[in-house]
Amino acid sequence: MRKLILLPALMSALLALNACTQASEPASAPEKTAPAVADPAVAMPEDAPPQEEAMAPEAGPTGTAATPAETASCLSAIGAARSARLVQRCIAVSPATHPPCNASNPCEMIQGEIDRSCAMWGPGETRPVECAA
Repeated sequence: MRKLILLPALMSALLALNACTQASEPASAPEKTAPAVADPAVAMPEDAPPQEEAMAPEAGPTGTAATPAETASCLSAIGAARSARLVQRCIAVSPATHPPCNASNPCEMIQGEIDRSCAMWGPGETRPVECAA
């Protein structure tokens, strides 16, 4: 019985001693820093796929640069009531885990998700009523 009482005391004494010795020892491993990359083109491997330009304008539905109406939020483009109905339709039909059904996205993006989701239904399947609207 006496051994069981001394064991926790011995363990806490060893832990305290270990904590004291670790704090007093200097760090032996040097700090790791990220390598500086001057030119991103040099840092890419030769067989890497081409990368998109960071400042390239977004392409609109026609493949040209997006107009301000295409990039404006749906809320500002068509108003609160109509954008809320569009968002609810999108949420109802989209199987995506993170669909773009948000009034801050362009209406074209939300409608595109509705169209994509409704197109997944087969010819013999019953589509949700939101696909008919």
